[in-house]
Amino acid sequence: MEYLTTGQEMSLMDKLGILTDAAKYDVACTSSGVDRKGNGQTMGNCAAGGICHSFSSDGRCISLLKILFTNECIYDCKYCVNRCSNDVPRATFTPEEVCTLTMEFYRRNYIEGLFLSSGIIQSPTFTMELIYRTIWLLRNKYRFNGYIHVKAIPGADAELIQQTGFLVDRMSVNLELPTAEGLRVLAPNKHRKNILTPMRQIQNGIQSNQSDIVLYRNAPRFVAGGQATQMIIGATPESDYQIINVAESLYRKFDLKRVFYSAFVRVNEDKALPALPGGPPLLREHRLYQADWLLRFYGFRAEELLDEKRPFFNVMLDPKEDWAVRHLEEFPIEINRAPYEKLLRIPGVGVKSAGRIVAVRRSGNLTFADLKKIGVVLKRALYFITCNGRMMYSTKIEEDYIVRNLTSEKERIMFGSDGMTYKQMSLFDDSSFQCAITPTEQLLTAVGQL
Repeated sequence: MEYLTTGQEMSLMDKLGILTDAAKYDVACTSSGVDRKGNGQTMGNCAAGGICHSFSSDGRCISLLKILFTNECIYDCKYCVNRCSNDVPRATFTPEEVCTLTMEFYRRNYIEGLFLSSGIIQSPTFTMELIYRTIWLLRNKYRFNGYIHVKAIPGADAELIQQTGFLVDRMSVNLELPTAEGLRVLAPNKHRKNILTPMRQIQNGIQSNQSDIVLYRNAPRFVAGGQATQMIIGATPESDYQIINVAESLYRKFDLKRVFYSAFVRVNEDKALPALPGGPPLLREHRLYQADWLLRFYGFRAEELLDEKRPFFNVMLDPKEDWAVRHLEEFPIEINRAPYEKLLRIPGVGVKSAGRIVAVRRSGNLTFADLKKIGVVLKRALYFITCNGRMMYSTKIEEDYIVRNLTSEKERIMFGSDGMTYKQMSLFDDSSFQCAITPTEQLLTAVGQL
């Protein structure tokens, strides 16, 4: 295969600086979903608990060497900093360079896996072939056994996507925007059918592979960690109701592991893009993630959370609290008798604490002190529950009263007075990291040592 090169030779360090920064808008905040131990013959492993996580100040998870193969692109999506009409520094790795970076960073314990996406260079099939070649080298020449997540390129040859699926742990196909109309306006080179086709192919491949594994114990795994997608939030005028319904449909029809929501950041000046005077809609993104969690783990349906008359989530209450205060006829719930499904509807009660309640109450009635030990957040739950027929305090089952208490000044500090204290992540902004993560300077120094 013939690889494209830039007009002048660029160092690996220069490429890393450009292509790591260019990848920061691709969301990959997820545990691996794969349990694969080291076998003594290859390098790396993939634990079920996920890879070594760190978090930025806005709550984003940083766990992988996250890079683009190239930021060259033949498309001109209005929201993308790498669109072909932008005058930005361009760079392209070779497959060997990506392998070298991954292996050297892994040996230094900087990373536990690789997230590889790409702009579209020459054509979708050409780009997918470069990605496939890179992952094939990592697995077969370099014997890397760690977690790998790659983006499948819509419009690429189906056989390349199939072959890549047997080498990686997770694949994702970006939906980009929630509706076909949004794509038509802001990404005219992309079409919903082209995006959904590889999604369906990956879904069918996973289902077929599961049958093969039952029949043949040593059958190779196909996308063992499942597939995901990403939607940009706030670039187009869709409501939260529309977005959460799209997400629910994707989970149901394509068996997705995750839908990621990425707050729109205005990196280009274009009249088709919203002005966003308040900055990226990060609190809105946060509410969508909370609602997404309710769909996946708490048994909620999209139509329960929002409707056409009320199409946006409450700024001050999380979606579960908001649902609860609008359905006070369901409360209070008696902790010692309610079924598991009812417990999940209580604000302050999570999946784990609901399971513990069901297990512990077999031995006797629970008290509020017991609930605190179990992990129930009583400052939220106390308005909605009883223990042995009694409430924790004398409170009113009244919407205004509960909302005032749930949105007290102390609670609002979590989001700041305006509800918008988040900042966009940059892998080159060391001050944004809360947990231990190797600073970019150390990563770049490591490149100099290769």
